[in-house]
Amino acid sequence: MIKSEDFDEKISIITAVYNEAKCIHHLIDSLRQQTDQNFEWVVVDGHSTDNTLEILKQINDLNIKIISDADFGIYDALNKGIKTSTGEYYLVAGADDIFFPNAIADYKAVIETNVDMITAFVIMGDSIIKPRGYPWLFGQKAFISNHALGVLIRKSLHLNHGFYSNKFPIAADQLFIQKCALDGVKFKKIDKLIGEFSLAGISSTDSIGALSEFFRIQVMMGKNKWIQYVLYILKLLKRVNRLKV
Repeated sequence: MIKSEDFDEKISIITAVYNEAKCIHHLIDSLRQQTDQNFEWVVVDGHSTDNTLEILKQINDLNIKIISDADFGIYDALNKGIKTSTGEYYLVAGADDIFFPNAIADYKAVIETNVDMITAFVIMGDSIIKPRGYPWLFGQKAFISNHALGVLIRKSLHLNHGFYSNKFPIAADQLFIQKCALDGVKFKKIDKLIGEFSLAGISSTDSIGALSEFFRIQVMMGKNKWIQYVLYILKLLKRVNRLKV
């Protein structure tokens, strides 16, 4: 195991888990394959009833911290992990996500004192996801590729912009990232492919819920309300039609 005194306090990886024994092996393997092993992995377990905790406790070759505590959802768990972490920056990774071997090294190589968030490319399904611009249309993805895997976040931003809101159980990251962008935090994009985001999470499986929260956040952030209503209805109809197929 990497000794804590050898950790350079640059990057922490935060993962919220609940009954993920069937899939977490892939994330663990991808962390073991990192070319730069100098990172901290903070795992917040919501009292899993399968053998997720047993799997985690057997890890002795990663700098891992395990928190096992009841929570109010993924963002409550992430907030606990962020507060426990010791890295200056953090990455979020789902239990079923995968980092490519050079992910940590690629992020660490471009850290600058005046940069608050660093975003890289992520594979999602058959697509490579990149920042798209146009925040009125894409929300946080105007600035970052994806919240999980795709953005390295300076931890101290939460002191000024708050932690992830429990009022948005699916899309609290949308609110946080956009609040930071509105306040002028510095983003940096790197043309690196960092990992593969799983489509099995709630933001993908509950597409209607995710869409509704996205709409509420867009209105909260001052995007044109009537345009947001039109976009919401069009996207809603598109998803309903998919369900009929």
